Amino acid sequence: MSGWWAVGIVVVIGLVVFALYLSMTAGRLDHLHRRIDTSALALDSHLLRRSAVSQELAASGLLDPASSILLADAAHTARTSADQGIDQRAMAESNLTAALVAVIDPEDAELVSESAEGASALQELEAACRRVQLSRRFHNDAVRACRQLRRQRMARVFRLAGHTPWPETWEMDDTMPGGLPAR
Repeated sequence: MSGWWAVGIVVVIGLVVFALYLSMTAGRLDHLHRRIDTSALALDSHLLRRSAVSQELAASGLLDPASSILLADAAHTARTSADQGIDQRAMAESNLTAALVAVIDPEDAELVSESAEGASALQELEAACRRVQLSRRFHNDAVRACRQLRRQRMARVFRLAGHTPWPETWEMDDTMPGGLPAR
């Protein structure tokens, strides 16, 4: 009779440890999903700031007319793409990056930065571009960690992620324009 008690206690302890493991894994998944949501909001904010700064630079009169039109159009498209799907928005943001790279080359940036207003605009644009790069990297790292945890057998079998959609990385070109001041 005492042997059955020992087996029962071992089984109960094993079930408790297994339940704790599942609970901790579900908590980690929940934390990662919140981190993804937060990083997506931060990325959205930084993308909007970059497009706003780009529009300000285009309207400042510091660039030649063709460059101003190209940059203003790309910034406007990126800014208004916030309501579209992730693929269309990523394409619009990549197009803004391409416009920035084309417009802010080292020679033109040197001419723009001769005025105090131009130097300030380029520094603000550099900060906005840097924040976009960092927040996109942070978001994609959180998505990779979440995907890795969700791929584990126990997370799939016990549906620890619930009905949360599969997290998506943010793929876009966020190359820093060559003419921006380096930190």
